[in-house]
Parts: sequence; C-alpha cells; structure tokens
Amino acid sequence: MTVIDTATAQRGRGFAERLLLRTRNAAPFSVGLGIIWLAAMVFIAIFADVLRPYGITAMDLSSRLVGPGHPTHWLGTDELGRDVLSRLLQSIRISLVIAFGATILSAVFGTALGFAAAKFRGVVEHLVLALADFQAALPFLIMSLALLAFFGSSMWLLVCLMGFYGWERYARIARGLAISASAQGYASAVVQLGATPMRVYFRHILPNIASTLIVSMTLTFPEIILMESGLSFLGLGVQPPQSSLGNMVGFGREYLTTAPWIMLAPAMIIMLTTLSISLVGDWLRDKLDPTVR
Repeated sequence: MTVIDTATAQRGRGFAERLLLRTRNAAPFSVGLGIIWLAAMVFIAIFADVLRPYGITAMDLSSRLVGPGHPTHWLGTDELGRDVLSRLLQSIRISLVIAFGATILSAVFGTALGFAAAKFRGVVEHLVLALADFQAALPFLIMSLALLAFFGSSMWLLVCLMGFYGWERYARIARGLAISASAQGYASAVVQLGATPMRVYFRHILPNIASTLIVSMTLTFPEIILMESGLSFLGLGVQPPQSSLGNMVGFGREYLTTAPWIMLAPAMIIMLTTLSISLVGDWLRDKLDPTVR
C-alpha cells in the first residue's frame, strides 16, 4: 500500500507540474483577445477590396448622414452619402500599411546604425549616439508637420518620414546587445574561424537579440499608428481620395453632434488596435525576456 500510495502521489505531482507549466505558457484572456483582434485587422487589410460593399468615393446624396443599422449601410453614411463601412475597411488597410512599413524601416535603420557603432566604436560610435540623442530631443510631430507642409503629402513620403520615428531606440538596443554578444565566446569563436564581420553580426549576433528587437517593434508600432492618425487629423497625412483612420476622424469632427458615427467608428478602431498591440507586446516581453523567467 505504501508503494502504491507513493507512486500515485508522484503521478499527481507530475500532473500538477505539467498543468502549472501549461497555465504559465498559455496567453492571458486579454492577450488572446488582442491577438484575435490583430488577426482580424490583418485579414481586413489584405482583403479590403473584397470586403468593401461600395467604393470609397461612391456618393449617394439622397442617403447622406444615414445612421448605423441601415439595411444597405450598416455603419451609416457620411456628409456626402459615402458608406462609412467601406471607407473604414480601406482606412484600416492604409493605416496598417503605413505603420508596418514605417516600423520595418525604423527597425532596419536603427539596428544597422547600432551594429555600426558596436563594430567600429570610437568616432562612429560617438556620432551614432549623438544622432540618437538629437533624435530623442527633437519634437518629431513639429518636424513632421514642417516637412509635410513644405514638400507636400504623399504615401511614400509619409512612410519614409514615419520610418525615422523611434530609430534611436533600436540603435541603442542593438549597440548594447551587440557589444555584450561580441564579448561572449561564440562570437569570438566564429571570428577565429574566419567569418567576416557581416556574417558575425547578421548570422550569429542578430538571431540572439532578435527577440528584444521584436518586442521593441511591438511598442513602436502603435505609436506610429497614433502619429499617422494625428497628422491625418491635422490634414497633412493621407490625402483624399484615399482615406486613413486619422483622416476619417479629422473629417468627422465637424459632424460630432449630428452624425457621431462618422468619427467614433475609426476612433474605436484606433483605440482597440493600439491597445491590442500594447497588450501583445507586453506579453511577448515577459515571454522572451530571460530575466523575467
């Protein structure tokens, strides 16, 4: 009986440990909702042309300012009779494309400068750090307004401009982690085997610091969405006939008291998308950070 009881207790402890491990690895409910929401936004951005019931410029003045719940206009219409749902789907695509492109550009640019600072040190390192300090102290929104007002607004200019937002974070992270990785044994061993500096940094060091950079991207992504929305709200972002979430909020503010759905629909999308990205980013940081474990 003692042997049987001991084996039963050991099996019970093993089951409890496996259950606890699965519970720790499972994403919280709020994070799961955030992942589902982001997946839905990506799906909408990819298939917006198929999902749109009307064209974004199709006007019907006889149905202007129709409220939500209409049989043919589920989210209502705007001041020109354009379908709010159709414009919202297109706006999600444009805003996500700008934010994704700008985030990738910022991460690549900042990581390359951080690796250059870690490799050459000396004057190059001081120059990169000085540029990073200048970027951090620069009021980016005011600079963006000035550049867009001078050169005019276009999709490519907006993406490139947003791509310079937050690059100093990636540069500092990449520089610090690259210096730390270079001092470890595996980087020195690869160098002794005759690997070029490019191969050392991009084939051996970069995969080891990729998790930290990915978490930084999830934190920068919602900030770029809000920045683009602010510029479009002020009239210097995405220009008609194209539409973005900030663009819709900007045009709908004049009808906030008479037709609030024009402004509230894109505002809710902005809020829920940035909240979902922040929740998923915090969860990834806890999962990928070895110091937390």
